[in-house]
Amino acid sequence: MGPAAHEVQRQIIDKALKLYVIDASGVALETGMGGRTNTIMQTCFFALSGVLPRDQAIAKIKEAIKKTYGKKGEEIVRKNYEAVDRTLSALHEVKVPDQATGTLKRPPVVSEEAPDFVRRVTAMMMADRGDELPVSLMPADGTFPSGTTRWEKRNIAQSVPVWEPDICIQCGNCGFVCPHSVIRAKFYHESRLENAPETFRSAPVTAYGFPETRYTLQVYVEDCTGCGLCVEVCPAKSLTRSGVKAINMRPKDPIQEPQKANIRFFETIPVNDRARVDFSSVRGAQFLEPLFEFPGACAGCGETPYVRLLSQLFGGRLIVANATGCSSIYGGNLPTTPWTVNAEGNGPAWSNSLFEDNAEFGFGFRLTADQHLALAQRLARELKDSLDPELVDEILAAPQLTESQIRAQRERVAKLKTMLLKRTDDKAKDLLSVVDQLVRRSIWIVGGDGWAYDIGSGGLDHVLASGRDVNALVLDTEVYSNTGGQMSKATPLGAVAKFAAAGKTVAKKDLALQAIAYGNVYVARVAMGANPQQTLLAFREAEAYPGPSLILAYSHCIAHGYNLQHGMHQQDLAVASGYWPLIRYNPALRRSDRNPFVLDSARPRIRFKEYAYNELRFKMLSHTNPRNFERLMGMAQQVVDQKWDIYEEMASRAGSRFHPDASVDLP
Repeated sequence: MGPAAHEVQRQIIDKALKLYVIDASGVALETGMGGRTNTIMQTCFFALSGVLPRDQAIAKIKEAIKKTYGKKGEEIVRKNYEAVDRTLSALHEVKVPDQATGTLKRPPVVSEEAPDFVRRVTAMMMADRGDELPVSLMPADGTFPSGTTRWEKRNIAQSVPVWEPDICIQCGNCGFVCPHSVIRAKFYHESRLENAPETFRSAPVTAYGFPETRYTLQVYVEDCTGCGLCVEVCPAKSLTRSGVKAINMRPKDPIQEPQKANIRFFETIPVNDRARVDFSSVRGAQFLEPLFEFPGACAGCGETPYVRLLSQLFGGRLIVANATGCSSIYGGNLPTTPWTVNAEGNGPAWSNSLFEDNAEFGFGFRLTADQHLALAQRLARELKDSLDPELVDEILAAPQLTESQIRAQRERVAKLKTMLLKRTDDKAKDLLSVVDQLVRRSIWIVGGDGWAYDIGSGGLDHVLASGRDVNALVLDTEVYSNTGGQMSKATPLGAVAKFAAAGKTVAKKDLALQAIAYGNVYVARVAMGANPQQTLLAFREAEAYPGPSLILAYSHCIAHGYNLQHGMHQQDLAVASGYWPLIRYNPALRRSDRNPFVLDSARPRIRFKEYAYNELRFKMLSHTNPRNFERLMGMAQQVVDQKWDIYEEMASRAGSRFHPDASVDLP
């Protein structure tokens, strides 16, 4: 799909080109620039092009750096200056020979193991040759296959996580926070290691009751973005090697080929049976197969771990209505799609409507699913005597609250489908078209704060007030992330954003209290980096609640202005400051005269400013307008204190002091 080394060399020789090389990424790392090489490459251009005298060009570049990054702080300006100064010494000319001698061949865009459509169509688009595709290769109905991100293998990370089995405590934290689903865990009988590659790592399972069982944590190195979140949250440290954890960032190149072999072997090990997994804990949830994998989100993204968790918990029966925004771009863009299916062919059904009507769109999913279920139940009753009366009765009466109950229902429905396939009458065909609806569907409405707090706020409020069984997940980055960082009603007081350049002067809208006011809406505010177990519990409670539910998920973002490797730590600080209290409001508790409002986080132990000052969205105001910065930080602290007092009082109430749910308290 691209020229071989010999062809490229031939063009360089024929065109008498001068060739220069620079390890720009190396210079960026040495000067504290992270993965940013724009200043370095700009310096190379002016040094080689002769547009301006070299010294004058460098002076102009530094002027531009000061103007562009000055408001972000002197430290950032200094790092950019140092990168410019180090660039020229790292720039080297390559002597071009008279003849081309290259023997390397460019690898194919996708593996030869990829499906035919991916090799013939998707790969062409990935190689920027989509215009060459003939119409004859396009699907007649426009349907593109899902689960195609697994064939991209973007290889964009220079450093990737490496697992140390002797140190690992098998807690599952690393995989739980991974934004790109590249860290997978399995347990299996030790006999499966018979044909394992020499470099394949494993350890005995540390849980009781699993003799002769091994555990492996496998990193998909070619799909990793190198964000480092996994290392950040790892609690296990070596007792003998300073600074070494159970998972550590290491250069990718030396381990890439061995790891590819390890991944191939790892995928021969069966995915763990959900019935054998206790996914009420983070430790157990790591063994659930993600049906959302390798998205094109930013390295260190704070949204995708929640979406991946959704797919792990409910993916086989999940229906997602997705608002336009970041989650619709990394979730449904061409040429590849991260949503996938399990070995049985079950997976999430996903669709994206407009920005402003996503809640109504998802509400339509709920109404449709209910209508299909009612139709399937009616037809099953009418055909019961001519099918298997006992089986039909079991299907219609089956509870579907636990994973084992849902699996049993799938098996019963599969038997019924087998019977229906043998029938030719119209009524049997009608039942066959909706029979899968007899397995309970999980309807989720997903979007960002720009949708939930602003443009789609009215629709979301309408759907939550409907009383129907829908679940809303708000990926709250507190800014319009996908469109470039504009202020939303979720943006906190004092933060700088587009349309709030002097700092936002209005406090963040409390969407949680707004929903709690209805009395019959399950509401949770979660922050994975502060309390992953509470996050997991909230997702499971929300899905199990037979009414509307709302989860507000703190999602760190590049728009916040800091290294996202520390994203989970910042989430923890947001909770520790009292700015983002962790709550769960479960109306089911009110029905048993218990307090439905649970405050899961402790009293604030740090000031709001200690959390905020780590983020450029707050900190930049201290450089541009220090007086206003101090004023807004003081006001923000007041808001935090007042909100905390409200939540603490609610958590101490008797259950009778909350709204009753009239829909279930009928005489």
